[in-house]
Amino acid sequence: MRGAPHGTLVTAAAQTAGRGRHGRSWLAPAGEAALMSVVLRRLDERLPLVPLAAAVAVAEACESLAPVRCEIKWPNDVWVERRKLAGILVEGRPQEGWAVLGIGLNVSTAEGEFPDELRGLATSLNAASGERTSPGEVLARLLSALEARLDTSPGEIVAAWRERDALRGQTVRWAEGEGTATGIDDSGALMVETSSGRVTLDAGEVHLLH
Repeated sequence: MRGAPHGTLVTAAAQTAGRGRHGRSWLAPAGEAALMSVVLRRLDERLPLVPLAAAVAVAEACESLAPVRCEIKWPNDVWVERRKLAGILVEGRPQEGWAVLGIGLNVSTAEGEFPDELRGLATSLNAASGERTSPGEVLARLLSALEARLDTSPGEIVAAWRERDALRGQTVRWAEGEGTATGIDDSGALMVETSSGRVTLDAGEVHLLH
């Protein structure tokens, strides 16, 4: 991405070998998802909060198009009724002042079209809402919401994210232990109360215990 200007946008109609967090794949049939990567430069103290800002923007864009309520599973999975609607991946070189933000958002995939391992875990905007929205409409609204959110202050980003926190008050587990999620701190790190005290997680993955 060296040399690509701020705001350079790449979209796709389908995805067969997309890369999600922790090396997972992200698949999307043709014409059923909003898929984008955008180059971000001129990043300041808001860089660590880009994943959170992007998740809030995704939620706001979806809610403006369909009658759904979006929540966010730390740090940036967007959920509707505890099913994953969108995934976000941010990669870059902070020391060089750039990052690439990738977003995959299921728009029109029917519940029965998801792979067996994702049924009951994933959803799409149309399946969750009963409305008919196109990937193009979603992408346009998402870009507008994203531009606005990336321009807001760190405090506003964190406050907006906290309003959609899907894990607060829930029991969660991660590689080193489990406890009750109590929200995020001002840096975006997840705070968890455990039997031995408070733990702060600034990276990694947590699982909700039902």
